[in-house]
Amino acid sequence: MLISLTVGKVDAGVAVLLTEDKRLIEFPSILLPPSISSGSIVDITVARNTASEASAQKSFSALQNSILKTFGISSPSPPVLRCRNATQTSVVLEWDPIQLETADLRSLSLYRNGSKAGAIPRPMEITSTKISGLAVDTEYIFYLVLRTSAGMYSSEKLAVRTHKMTDLSGITVTPGVLPAPLRESLTGAVERIGAKIAETVRIDTTHFVCTEGRGREWEKAAEMNIPVVRPEWVEGCEREGRIVGVRGYYLNADPRLRNPGPGVGVQKGISSDQPPRPPMLQNRRTESQSTLPTREKQQAPNPLKQNPPSPGNLDADRPAASPGSETGPPPPPAKDTPAQEPGTPSTVRSVESAEVRVTSPSEPDQHRAEHDEVSGDEDEEERRKGPSSLGDSTASFTEVAL
Repeated sequence: MLISLTVGKVDAGVAVLLTEDKRLIEFPSILLPPSISSGSIVDITVARNTASEASAQKSFSALQNSILKTFGISSPSPPVLRCRNATQTSVVLEWDPIQLETADLRSLSLYRNGSKAGAIPRPMEITSTKISGLAVDTEYIFYLVLRTSAGMYSSEKLAVRTHKMTDLSGITVTPGVLPAPLRESLTGAVERIGAKIAETVRIDTTHFVCTEGRGREWEKAAEMNIPVVRPEWVEGCEREGRIVGVRGYYLNADPRLRNPGPGVGVQKGISSDQPPRPPMLQNRRTESQSTLPTREKQQAPNPLKQNPPSPGNLDADRPAASPGSETGPPPPPAKDTPAQEPGTPSTVRSVESAEVRVTSPSEPDQHRAEHDEVSGDEDEEERRKGPSSLGDSTASFTEVAL
């Protein structure tokens, strides 16, 4: 196709061409002949290059396929979370290496019970973490969230329950410098309580057992804040049937700080589920039991108070108290008073009443009847005289002897 155009203006970079119907076309001046000036007429041939067009289309399709295979087919994989170990207050979690494919990593975060627990540092290198400070015998829900340039991916939720105090399967012991007999004894004790032994210090190591604080593994345990205890700690856990505190089992700790705990009662046949009785309550119960006979003796009923004697049985020879006399309680009887011999007069004391009935086991029944009859007549005379003859004798101790 041939087109004739008139050059209107020529600049350093662009030339203005005019068509036959007076339309303006900007055309690169570098493509025009060098002798062109304003008013010149140029012929331009226009044709389609199909071969070049097909080649470019083929190249573009290959690029699209390459991009699809690289970024469209393979995508990042969601993290796979597992529980490596659990104790009474901590959990060790691990996961497979992160697969990003061609995406770029943004972050990897751990969530606990729906709240963000923290971000994992260096997620392409670290594949495990330890969460401490948990409650005993409590269930927690964990999951990971991976953020990439291709999107966000979450792992499956993992339910983990911390152990009870009597569950020793979560203990992982790393032995340090130990004599051969102690190492053998430690191995047997660990197997009996259901714990595990790791020859090197790992993230799930709970205790480092040794008798001397030296060595590379000891330094590593100190850097990771792992408790360094003596072998007696494992024996204490086995003896008590529960995890015991490490305060008294450090290398430089005083052995007197070791608390035997309720396991001693278990060995004696006392159930470990029942809490021990406080010493204060034990002493109070013992004291109450020891004072019980004394209180019973003090509260014992007085036969004379319950069964007061009749007025007709008063002794005729009993002296009457004067109305104005002041009498007080006599001193208590001596503790070392010898026992009364048979046939001797008996003595009876009354605290609240002056009316006392006195009998002697040696008197015959007939003589006792006559004595009662005479006493009854004398009592009638006393009652006719009035209460002034008794005076204050009702509030005094009276001794009457036959």
